[in-house]
Amino acid sequence: MNVVLLSGGSGKRLWPLSNDVRSKQFIKMFRNENGGYDSMVQRVYRQITRVDSEASVTIATSKKQVSAIKNQLGDKVSICVEPERRDTFPAIALAAAFLHDQKGVGEDEAIVVCPVDPYVDDSYFSALKSLCALAEAGTSNLTLMGIEPTYPSEKYGYILPEGTGEVSKVKTFKEKPDVETAKRYLAQGAVWNGGVFAFRLGYLLKCAHEQIHFTDYQDLFLHYGEQKKISFDYAVVEHEPNVQMMRYTGRWKDLGTWNTFAEAMDAPVIGNAVLNETCHNTNVINELNLPILCMGCKDMVIAASNDGILVSEKEQSSYIKPFVDQMEQQVMYAEKSWGSFTVLDIQDGSMTIKIVLQPGHRLNYHSHDHRDEVWTVMSGAGTAVLDGVEQAVKPGDVVRMAAACKHTVIAGKEGMQILEVQLGKEISVHDKHKYPFPR
Repeated sequence: MNVVLLSGGSGKRLWPLSNDVRSKQFIKMFRNENGGYDSMVQRVYRQITRVDSEASVTIATSKKQVSAIKNQLGDKVSICVEPERRDTFPAIALAAAFLHDQKGVGEDEAIVVCPVDPYVDDSYFSALKSLCALAEAGTSNLTLMGIEPTYPSEKYGYILPEGTGEVSKVKTFKEKPDVETAKRYLAQGAVWNGGVFAFRLGYLLKCAHEQIHFTDYQDLFLHYGEQKKISFDYAVVEHEPNVQMMRYTGRWKDLGTWNTFAEAMDAPVIGNAVLNETCHNTNVINELNLPILCMGCKDMVIAASNDGILVSEKEQSSYIKPFVDQMEQQVMYAEKSWGSFTVLDIQDGSMTIKIVLQPGHRLNYHSHDHRDEVWTVMSGAGTAVLDGVEQAVKPGDVVRMAAACKHTVIAGKEGMQILEVQLGKEISVHDKHKYPFPR
């Protein structure tokens, strides 16, 4: 099974645990078999491979999310990077060209495309295999998954099938309606459009070439920013006369708000928090090294991270976005391919950051024009490289880098934790020059 996961979104609705570089699919909140927590993207990957151990998974995403994907999944998946956001049709077209030209997938092979963040059980991914099989059979150019509705939702588009069987031809599509219109759709046997598509790769490449002028993957990548912003539904689905739909009746939930996110938590609390006996229907997620005590809290969600603290009645948490939009703040935590960083303190002329390096990983070899840096090794051992000169470092060692000094650090087999102090009048993420690693 060839699966393309669309990984988009920003960090507005699940602030403060998500931000501009950490979307909801990277928040770790699902208990795993080892007693730790997995994110949505880790959970979805685990479910796919449990259903099909031979599945080939590609994630189509923006440059901002690549580091988090590599941090959480390593080299288990392929990543098709969108140079910038252009909506789902250009993204799927780029992924199709990537699969064909970079991965060698044949035009007769079936591809299934779905969001990276559904909250579902394994039956959903078994259904994806069936969807792939239908696409491979070639009786229709497109095969969609229709989600059995549980209420007349205003959040989803609707598919009206011709019949009531598990697989049927599609009569028409409907845009997101108001509640009363949604009720009429349900009475007509409509299902939710969950944004899940299956097709033969050659079909999608043909559609892409008809609407976009490009020769191959590299050409499309180079001219990606010139493409029209248009959804896959508008560009392809609604113009294709030969479409069929397969019903999915299992669990499916969109965890797009704190209210729905809390419903999926395995326990009321993640992190260091205590709820007394007077609390009811309250969930806490705490990423800080400080305790949270809740007393008399009812129907609330409380979330704390280095980016901020949210205290909200659950229903009101759905309206968080415009308030977060008004905030101007630096990203305080991010997962990178080499580990993670947490901003601990910001002052005029200085910034203090905790860097966590995974075993055997290193920072980019880089320099700064306008700031000095000081590293204090807190745990683990490794090798610092300053202007091409290597030196072993261990806990308690202090390394100083003046502006313009090229530097990096390589973690040993146990990983490293480093306290980095940046000093200068102009401290900016843009003040960075990267160089090839000297080894």
